[in-house]
Amino acid sequence: MRPIVLIPARMASSRLPGKPLAPIAGRPMILHVLDRARAAGVGPVAVACAEEEIAAAVRSAGGTAVLTDPDLPSGSDRCFAALCALDAEGRHDVVVNLQGDLPTLEPEAIRAVLRPLADPAVDIATLVTAIHDASEAMAPNFVKAAVVFGEGQDSARALYFSRLPVPYGPGPLWHHIGIYAWRRPALARFVALPPSGLEQREKLEQLRALEANMTIACTRITTAPFGVDTPEDLARARVLLEGHDP
Repeated sequence: MRPIVLIPARMASSRLPGKPLAPIAGRPMILHVLDRARAAGVGPVAVACAEEEIAAAVRSAGGTAVLTDPDLPSGSDRCFAALCALDAEGRHDVVVNLQGDLPTLEPEAIRAVLRPLADPAVDIATLVTAIHDASEAMAPNFVKAAVVFGEGQDSARALYFSRLPVPYGPGPLWHHIGIYAWRRPALARFVALPPSGLEQREKLEQLRALEANMTIACTRITTAPFGVDTPEDLARARVLLEGHDP
């Protein structure tokens, strides 16, 4: 595999406008994510920006930034546009789509998301972690993956994703973590497809891939990375990172 890590970022967040540039421990949040992606050591890293101010912040820190159309509908579309701009020759056959709002992400999580692609039958890989709290199981913002891991198995195929606590019945529930590793042809195919019926009902982009008969496999990790979506999340991230080297 020859991966590239792409971090889509835009200023127009509904709950926390301008969050890529929100300062945490004296630096914009996007730079913390960039540092963690570099620390994973899986391949080159670039930020797929919707606005020039994000690109300027990334470049001032020595990072690679690609400006993309601000009207693109999703992070997946933004990643594909950046990939085409950076690597028209097709050197990179795997694309890691890393959210730009994970400033405390462990670099190992990025390495872990690549593991299922050792199986050539897998088109897309992603991450899950066990849900231990009943309120999280019922919360629609905690997306659940219907996946079963065999004894000693760390990766398995996902059959469905939902905002409801699926599957029904006794057994573990798995919280889906929205970090993806795409085979390049799968990403190209995905962004060319129209939104699917289940995707529109659940408001979950990954269901478009499943409805198109793409295979998604999950690696389970022990701890979910902390995402920054609200001012309260931002305050928590500042507490966690204050006084620590980025």
